[in-house]
Amino acid sequence: MELNQNDWKKDRIASAHAGQNPMILAKMQSGFAVMGDTQFLPGYCVLLPTVEVSSLNELDMKQRSEYLLDMSIVGDVITEVCHPKRINYSIYGNTDTFLHTHIFPRYEWEGEKYITKPVWTYSEDHWINGDYLYSEENHLMLRKKLMECFQEKGYKI
Repeated sequence: MELNQNDWKKDRIASAHAGQNPMILAKMQSGFAVMGDTQFLPGYCVLLPTVEVSSLNELDMKQRSEYLLDMSIVGDVITEVCHPKRINYSIYGNTDTFLHTHIFPRYEWEGEKYITKPVWTYSEDHWINGDYLYSEENHLMLRKKLMECFQEKGYKI
C-alpha cells in the first residue's frame, strides 16, 4: 500500500506495515510499538496489532496471548527508560474503532489532582498543545532510548 508521507495517520497499521509510520519504535510478535502522539507523560506509547480488528475479543487465544504479552513488554521498556511510578494500560476503541492499547507511564510529579485519576482527565490542552505533541526536535532522544531498549530485548523495526 503506497501512502502519501502525510497520510500515515489515516491508517496507522497499514502505514506501519509499509514502513511509513514514523512513530514506530519496534516490530513485536503481535504488532508494532509506537510513540504516542502526545508526550506530556514522557514515554507514552501505543501498541498497534498486526491485523486490524475491532476488539481484543476478535483475536484467537494465541493472538490474544501474544498481544497482551507484547503490551506488558512495552510497559517494561517504558519503565526501564523513563522510571515512572507505574504503568497504565488502556484499551478502548471508541474513537479509533480498531484494537490498540494506550500504554501510559504515570509519575509522582503529576500531583494528586491527576495521579489518582485516569489520564483522560488531563485538560484538552495536554492533548493538542504543540509543546506536548511528538516532534523530532523535542522527543528524538527519548525515542532513541526507547528504541535502544527494544533492541536490547531483541526487537527491531
